[in-house]
Amino acid sequence: MARTPKRKPVRSKRNPIEWHGHRIVTENDLETVFADDGNVERPHIYMRRLRHGIVLVLLVALLAAAVFFALALARGDIKLPVPEATPTPVSACPLGPFDLVDPATVTVNILNSTSIAGLAGNASAALEERGFVLGTIGNRSVAQTNMTAIIVSGPDGHAQAFTLQRIIPETVYVEDERPDATVDVVLGSEFESLVPAEEVNAEPGGLTCELASTASATPSPSPSAP
Repeated sequence: MARTPKRKPVRSKRNPIEWHGHRIVTENDLETVFADDGNVERPHIYMRRLRHGIVLVLLVALLAAAVFFALALARGDIKLPVPEATPTPVSACPLGPFDLVDPATVTVNILNSTSIAGLAGNASAALEERGFVLGTIGNRSVAQTNMTAIIVSGPDGHAQAFTLQRIIPETVYVEDERPDATVDVVLGSEFESLVPAEEVNAEPGGLTCELASTASATPSPSPSAP
């Protein structure tokens, strides 16, 4: 009698979510149990991590900007402004040399800056006697006191002002913007008289200036007699 061959047992396909008789928890199972309701379990931890992330991003950006700036500076693409040295103040006093000019070509305005009555009248008479042409005789206020006189002219009156400085002792010169060659003599309380004609220095030279001294361009309304 022929023997019937034994059949191999049919094995069932293994369940992929089982392991040795235990069920493996899948992602779907977790989603079923722990549904996402949109709430953060620990908000303080989340915010702290968020701040740390923002700070880290900012630090990286600053570092990148510093590297870029350093490279651009090294290549010369960026040039830092260099402060210019403050120039040393230079006197604007006209140094000349100037020659004395004929008094008959010089028009002089005699102005009294003091309360001494008749000061401008006496000075104008003395200058007219020396041959100068008289212009305005009046008053003018100035900031400086205890001085002999201030000589004022425009750029075209340098030689004329120089001539008057040689005739009136211890005066200072101030330049203004007048377009003509007229000269103002603003008398101070120390004015007494002109240099004697025979003692006038006729050598060429420059003007004597005191930059801190300024004469007012507006005649004073003071009622004192010139």
